[in-house]
Amino acid sequence: MELLNNILDASVRIKPFVRETYLNHSQFYSELIGGDVWFKLENHQVTGSFKARGAVNKLLSLSKEEKKEGVISASTGNHGAAVAYAAKQLDIPCTIYVPQNASSTKLKNMENYGASINIHGQDCVDAEKKARDESIKINRPYISPYNDIHVIAGQGTIGVEVESQCDNLDTIIISVGGGGLIGGIGAYLKSVSPQINIIGCSPENSAVMIHSIQAGEILDMESKPTLSDGTAGGVEENSITFPICKDVIDKLIMVNESEIQQAMVNYIKYEHSLIEGAAGTAIAALSKLKNELKSSKVAVVICGGNISINNLRKILH
Repeated sequence: MELLNNILDASVRIKPFVRETYLNHSQFYSELIGGDVWFKLENHQVTGSFKARGAVNKLLSLSKEEKKEGVISASTGNHGAAVAYAAKQLDIPCTIYVPQNASSTKLKNMENYGASINIHGQDCVDAEKKARDESIKINRPYISPYNDIHVIAGQGTIGVEVESQCDNLDTIIISVGGGGLIGGIGAYLKSVSPQINIIGCSPENSAVMIHSIQAGEILDMESKPTLSDGTAGGVEENSITFPICKDVIDKLIMVNESEIQQAMVNYIKYEHSLIEGAAGTAIAALSKLKNELKSSKVAVVICGGNISINNLRKILH
């Protein structure tokens, strides 16, 4: 109940800072499954992904003193841009730690929103550890990409919008990384439509939450490289998203890299819009389950559109 109240509060609170994104009907994908397919276009959200919702909601929840002191986070992509954007809107000092291999394009994006960038370590794990240590040392809030009730509630506002935009939805398909997106959306939609089918999907190369749910405990697993970089990586020990995901997800599915690539190409071709790999994962799941979803009314969350020119070339070769 606390999460649901937080989601409803967030849907009002973040409204001045984020977009209510379209729920677009797709002729091509409706014909593909012999049903009714709608895409929730978070690739058209500010900063190009759903992450802005959670970041804005978290920063709005801080005390005056915390806002004055500033925040710390770690990210090489969408979360970093979202925190930087939210901090700029609310005039909060913001420092983001990134590893040495972070792309210059993504760093520039964060800097454009006014974030201070600190480069540390070889990979995301190093950068995150340094950011967390620093936040404790100087007593500033660390902004988690998913393991935070306010972040999850912010992502859950997508569910509030979907429910108001589409009646009698049978199924919604959502990509799963740390679980904040599917946890927030799933918790809200289950509260208003208990019969809705929540499908979570991940790339085979990095499906830590899926394997953890199947094992009944959070696993410490290695991830392989994937086009779905927005969902890649591990799940924090004792993450609050784990029990939420266990509770709300009805079906779990993994897709391989070629399925993700083909899904991205098809979406760009038929929907005339750019998407990133994490959104391609959800479309690949839709295609893979087309027989099972026949005659259904299905929503798919297009979680982001931040794809680099190099990755775009790679999938279109």
